[in-house]
Amino acid sequence: MVYFPRNWRKPNLFLILMAIELPVTVAILTFAGIASHDLYRTKLWQDGATNGFNSSPDEVLYAAANYRPYQVPMVWGSFITNYNLVLSILSTFMLISKVPVHVLRILYPPVSVFIHVGLFIIYIVSARYQAGPDMSDPKHPQPGAPWYITKSCNVASSKDNVNYCKQAKALFGFTIIIIVLYFVEIIVSIHSCFLTKEEKAERDERREEKRTMKEYEDMVLNSPRVFPMISALPSEGGTQGLPTISSQSPVFNTFGNGSSDLPLRAHFSTPNPRAPTQQESTETLAPGNQPQMYFPPPPKKAAKV
Repeated sequence: MVYFPRNWRKPNLFLILMAIELPVTVAILTFAGIASHDLYRTKLWQDGATNGFNSSPDEVLYAAANYRPYQVPMVWGSFITNYNLVLSILSTFMLISKVPVHVLRILYPPVSVFIHVGLFIIYIVSARYQAGPDMSDPKHPQPGAPWYITKSCNVASSKDNVNYCKQAKALFGFTIIIIVLYFVEIIVSIHSCFLTKEEKAERDERREEKRTMKEYEDMVLNSPRVFPMISALPSEGGTQGLPTISSQSPVFNTFGNGSSDLPLRAHFSTPNPRAPTQQESTETLAPGNQPQMYFPPPPKKAAKV
């Protein structure tokens, strides 16, 4: 039988991790929403070009005017902004779904591994794009992360971009934090997927108990049974269908197995009553030699005077 783990070794630890994940996810959702629709991406790009840290956004216009192709660096493109926004919404939805499912004990460790590995990978892609290089301008190459991550925000040429630099830096920082958090959740989930020797022995013991009970139930269900011979005879007065038991029935004979428990039975079994005896012979008690039941005639009506 294939083993599918359903229980967590430390369910409270996983709840604590999700509690830590909540403010981080909300922060990412907030900063990604603020950065959407190119609020400060192009401004930071231009500020870095003014300081000579990277290429200039004017290269797009120069390339279009000279009819030559130009590819915007990924770190300054609109794709990463929209990607972060969609990713933050997705991670928030997954967190809202994980909490009640885990409380109901439906979030099994293998399912948790699959979910968090997926989130871990797509957040690594986000961090890779946020810290991507800009080598489009040979005169001002940027081989590593952009200036707002590697440098202080106070070096911005425009003081209005200082707060935007801090927001972009915070978004990248929270992205790294949630990547580490997802990695820890993956480790905890994988740890719950494997059994220790004690847990394996306990599982085998439970299986053996279930198998024994199943065999006992099958034996009881398949064993032959003897039921008393009863018949349902129609009768008047609303008693149709009631079971009747004859004097030859095994159930009837079980009540005393003879006349020793019925002291008046031998007394009224013949026209001439006799005194009851304490014990009768085996032949008298045999089913073929039992006396016929005798019922006395009803009393005659008294003559009218």
